[in-house]
This record gives sequence, C-alpha cells and structure tokens, in this order.
Amino acid sequence: MTLLPLSEEQILDRLKQENPWWATGTVDEDYLKMQKRLYFDLLFPLVEDISIKRAVILMGPRRVGKTVMIYHTIDALLKNRVSPHQIAYISVENPFFNKMPLEQLFKACIKATGKIEPKGWYVFFDEIQYLKDWEVHLKSLVDSYPHVKFVASGSAAAALKLKSNESGAGRFTDFMLPPLTFNEYIHLLQLQHLIIPAKIDWEGNAAIFYETTNIALLNEHFLKYINYGGYPEIIFSEKLQVNPSRFIKSDIIDKVLLRDLPSLYGIQDVQELNSLFTSIAYNSGQEFSLEALSQSSGGVDKNTIKKYIQYLEAAFLIKIVHRIDHNAKKFSRANYFKIYLTNPSLRSALFTPLQATDKLMGAIVETAIYAQWLQREWFEPWYARWTVGRFQGEVDMVGLSPQNFKPLWALEIKWSNRYYEKTGELKSLFNFCETNKLKSALVTTIDKSGSKDMREMKIHFLPSALYTYTVGKNTIMQKQGNIL
Repeated sequence: MTLLPLSEEQILDRLKQENPWWATGTVDEDYLKMQKRLYFDLLFPLVEDISIKRAVILMGPRRVGKTVMIYHTIDALLKNRVSPHQIAYISVENPFFNKMPLEQLFKACIKATGKIEPKGWYVFFDEIQYLKDWEVHLKSLVDSYPHVKFVASGSAAAALKLKSNESGAGRFTDFMLPPLTFNEYIHLLQLQHLIIPAKIDWEGNAAIFYETTNIALLNEHFLKYINYGGYPEIIFSEKLQVNPSRFIKSDIIDKVLLRDLPSLYGIQDVQELNSLFTSIAYNSGQEFSLEALSQSSGGVDKNTIKKYIQYLEAAFLIKIVHRIDHNAKKFSRANYFKIYLTNPSLRSALFTPLQATDKLMGAIVETAIYAQWLQREWFEPWYARWTVGRFQGEVDMVGLSPQNFKPLWALEIKWSNRYYEKTGELKSLFNFCETNKLKSALVTTIDKSGSKDMREMKIHFLPSALYTYTVGKNTIMQKQGNIL
C-alpha cells in the first residue's frame, strides 16, 4: 500500500486553522483570559526587536506555560500594529507538518496569507524538538531571512540547550522559562493583598524584603505551592489538585525520563535512570556522594551515576549544589554534594502531597527556597559543612562574592519557630559567621518575624513563605533591571 502525501491545499488549510488571526485579526479568547506570567515582560522585548538577527529559543520544562506565552506574545504584537498576515504560529509536532523543513513551512505561511515579501514577519515554531536537526534548519533561516524574527520553543529542554549551544552560536538567544516561582503563584492567583513591601537593615544597607497581612493564609498557599504550585495549569484546577501526581508524573516526569533523555543520550536502561531520579526526589536537599548513590542503586557504576546526574541536571529536573568548609574554602575533590529538585512539586507528584506538620517539610521548604534562587543565572549557591574536632557544623546556604569568593551572607532554612526563641542554639551559624566576619545572618521560621542582637551579630528572622516570595520577587525585578 502506497501512502499518499498531503496536498499543498491541505497543508495551507491546516496553517489557516492554526493562525485564526489571519482571518479575525485577534488571538483566541481562551488564551487572552489567562493571566500573563511575569516572565512575559522579559521575553517580549527579545521577540519584538526585529533588528537583532537572532532567533529566540524559548525553552523550559514541560507544562510551565510556553505555548500560552507564545499566544500572549502574538496578541501583544497585534496590539502593536504588526499585521496579522505577518505573524505565523506552527506546531511542529502536528502530523500535518511531520518532517517538513522549516523553510518550506515558512513559505507555505507566506502563500497562505497571499503575501509576497518575506520581510517583517514574526514566525513561531512550537515544540521544535520534534523536527530532526531543527537547529540546522533554524540557523539557515536566520541567515537567509535577516528581516524576519524566528522564535522556537520546546519542552525537551536538555535537547534544546545542547543543540542551541552546539549550532546556534551567534544565531540563537536562549530564554529559559522556569516552573512558577512563589512570587508568580501569588501574582497569578491575584493574592498580592497578602504582601506588603518592607526593608531589613542589612549591615547598614536597606535590603528589600516583604511582610504579610495574614501569615496563616500565606502559609496555606505556600503549602499548596510546594505540593503542586510549579505549574500554571494545576493552580487554577481544583480537579487536578485532587490528584496532582497523575498530571505531573505522567505528563512531565515520565516523558522526560522515558522519552526525552533516552532519545537524546542513548540511555539503554531507562529503569536505572528512573530509579535514581526517584531516590533523589525523595531525598531532595540531602547530602549525597557518588559512592552512596552507587550502593543504593544496586551497584550501578559511579561513572554511570555521574552521567545520569548530569543528564537530569541538563533536563532542569535537579540542581547540584557544592560544599565549602567553615573557612568558606572549596574542597579539592567534590566527594559530597547536595541535590535539589528544581521544583518542589516534583516530589509530591512522585509520592504524596505533604502536610505542614510532616517531618519532611524542612527539606522540601529548603528545596522550595533553592528553587527560587536557581532562577538567577548569575548566582551560584553553596552550602557549608565541616568537622573541627568533635564539632560538626552546617549552614544551609551561603552566598560567595564572585570577585574574591568570600562569604557575603549566610542563610539557615528552618520550618520551625524554635530558634526564634532559642537563638543561641544556632551554633553552626554563629561559628561560620564569626569565622568569616559576617555581622548579619538570616534564619527562616514558620511564622515568626523580627531581629535579634547576639554575640555582636544581628540575626534576622523571616517566615519561610515570605523569604521564598522575596527571593522570587527580587529575582524578577533584577532581571527587569529595576533593582541592583
């Protein structure tokens, strides 16, 4: 039996269905009803500027809202008086366009709209990883059509990043859309009335922080954020909230572990990779070693474990955080390291949603806070752990100066109010700060706020939910250039 190819007429008809604004001048109302993510204001200027001859690669984990952001971008272009007949959206995974070269698709759009001049167009290729050698096609388009802005998006983030780095030098601008930060969760659910701007006197400088009008309600939402709040689709759906694991595991985790990573890196034993990720997810925020991971996975070779970890990190599922000692010195051999999920919701998807009183809340709150910091591409977090004599110490997060690698600040993450009342018990934190001449430190709590002077230091206490919000909020403001 010979399969008949699709006719040109069928392809043009399908393109017209995917681009309703060619006929109506507007984007579908269903997309316009959805709130814009805060990252939209960072993406749109990159897309709108047609004078820069680079394609924008919109990448990120599955289900974080990339396609919706594309439609919001198209709507903004239309409102900026770009002709609807010069904006094209093409879903590359659509069977109608299977294996068609990108240039052929672009020329089909020009024909479908009756245009002649390929100039001043904005062309969006969604889920581009489904086209083999997409990076070669896209690079050729950028070179051949200097007056057209091409935007490509995809969920196989590891593959996109790898291909973009290999082939797109000077032609591609990568834009990472992360899972929702807690700040964005508050923004999308329109809960800003819970937040009040505030400042903390940080070693003579007024640092930007936030307070709340209702810490109990904010903590309720913080728990929801931890359990399923990384994904826009779930926070608006009570039906999905009843069983977030079904949505997140099958549609996000499994597709990455069972399809994206094996196809990209030629992984043979998918079960081995899945087992490793499950173990890491359950113990997010704990200290690991290759030796321990090898033993717990039934003797898998340490080099194989190391590769798997690199793959999982490339897929933006996990983040490795390295260790320093009490003098803030790096270790010559990174035998021990911590691993964090990039989104706390991934843990709840694999196991069960947490309650505020669960013993594991401390580790997952730490994961949530790290997840906010990971959105700062310019920042590398560290943790401190050391043994001096009989004293063993640890500090959860340390910020080092990029110039001289001296500690700038120290953070102790607690899901407890105990240390607000018994500040003297924070022996590791005091030891580290005194050794490194830090005069201030921050400790998170459940719901206590305030500052205390002790041992010639000022210890600031802030509820974990507020600190998580603060980091996400300040990150987006820094990216927008609003604060230093």
